[in-house]
Amino acid sequence: MKILAFAGSTSSTSINRELVKFVLKDFRDEETDLIDLNDFAMPVFSVDLEKKGFPDEAHLFLSAIGACDAIICSLAEHNRSYSAAFKNIFDWASRINVKVFQNKPMLLMSTSPGGYGGGNVMNTAKTFFPQFGADIRQTFSLPKFYENFDAENGIINPDLLKELKDKTEAFRKEIHQPS
Repeated sequence: MKILAFAGSTSSTSINRELVKFVLKDFRDEETDLIDLNDFAMPVFSVDLEKKGFPDEAHLFLSAIGACDAIICSLAEHNRSYSAAFKNIFDWASRINVKVFQNKPMLLMSTSPGGYGGGNVMNTAKTFFPQFGADIRQTFSLPKFYENFDAENGIINPDLLKELKDKTEAFRKEIHQPS
């Protein structure tokens, strides 16, 4: 089982990347590929640029998805939506293959410093990702990241930790069930 993981952020101090790395500890028995969106930087999507062809990075992003069996993603929330970097990659990739996520099972997460835990971007993604081939199996939002997470121990709020562990275990079981 190969799991592709990423944070929907290009920040070198991404809290969503920290959440993804924490969750990947529960998947040590799996082959994991934690990608960095910085490796997929490309011009801002426009129809004019599309007429000139697609950036290699868009094809590489789709290839990474195609090579995996499941996806773990934690979305950053910028102004109540996706980060510009993620949205740009998503826009380019969707013009090549509208089923960007290629019907792969997904654990979808978000976190933010605020009390809503990236809930706006989570709600948007839960609505639209399935239209782009995401098979969202589990979701998790971590509110107040800096109060509920530390670099050494991960999630320190016991209720939130239990919720996440229950969801990661359910996701693991779901991705190992024969189709």
